[in-house]
Amino acid sequence: MVSAVEPNAEKKEPVDENAIRFEHKFFSSFEELYFRLTESGEAVVVLKMAGNEAILAFDGIKREFGLTDDSADGRLLNKVAEGLQFVRGLKPGDILPKEVTTREASWDPTERHRRIARQRLTMQLVTWLTGDEHIFTSAEELMQVAEDPQVKKNINLAFAEAAEELGLGRERRDEVVMYIESLAKELAYIEAERDIFAEIKKIDEKVQGLRRIYGSERSMVETADQVGRLCQRALKIFQESFDQIDAQTGEILAMLKNIDNQTEYIRSTRDELHRRLLPWEDFIPAWKTVFVVRSDENASRIRDLYQFLAPRFMQVNEWVLVTKRGFEQAKKKPLGGVLRW
Repeated sequence: MVSAVEPNAEKKEPVDENAIRFEHKFFSSFEELYFRLTESGEAVVVLKMAGNEAILAFDGIKREFGLTDDSADGRLLNKVAEGLQFVRGLKPGDILPKEVTTREASWDPTERHRRIARQRLTMQLVTWLTGDEHIFTSAEELMQVAEDPQVKKNINLAFAEAAEELGLGRERRDEVVMYIESLAKELAYIEAERDIFAEIKKIDEKVQGLRRIYGSERSMVETADQVGRLCQRALKIFQESFDQIDAQTGEILAMLKNIDNQTEYIRSTRDELHRRLLPWEDFIPAWKTVFVVRSDENASRIRDLYQFLAPRFMQVNEWVLVTKRGFEQAKKKPLGGVLRW
């Protein structure tokens, strides 16, 4: 005899297989436990312990509790460390970022970025048709060209010719339209990151101005000069990344013939750019209101920016000297409320 289900019985919600759920009781013993990256990029657990904030490195936790890399909790810690490259923080119960589970993105570009990516690819196709394929990286230039009457007239012809070149036949131009839409969906993320890069350039302009202002002030000249050079180094690294993906996606027919490989390449670049640009989002709003003048507030912002830039963009030999000096200073005074394991 089959027993009837009680009408008031609660239904259990299905558990997402990508949820952060550890077996070891340590991870459920603290209400405010969460995971983040340090300034040097190390994955740590942060929790409250005896009124202090404790910062525990993942490696130390693994050793303490015997969590090997082939254990369930060890594998999950590795996934969390990987996921922290793409979000500001995680806690038990959160869902792992899509970047480490499905290779999709855990964030969305705007409709403007999708439109720019779509127009860029369409214009590449039109310029391919005329024998002078061109990459448009300026949204303003792209808009001007896209509104040209002759260009608009060539769009349908370009799609038909591309379909013929791909072996589909001119009558199947709609399939090329779908290919362009698919690639534009991926490239929209790059356009979104390009906007963040533009904001970093604006920060650099102000930094270089402050660098000149503080050039004669003994207490600030070294820090301002370091920040100026580190900003320039950061811009160079980011520019190289954008130049590389623009070159890689610069031949529209080659992209259409290898959509799967191109999609994987764009996603890898997207993730690398997002990982590097995400921390800058804390600085962009604050620096929008900065005027290039000498002030205590600007001096503080320069110092904060140095603390952010140094571990990320200082060359190894310079960083070793700085961290050594910082360690020697730290030995002279207590950490004050922070426990490190």
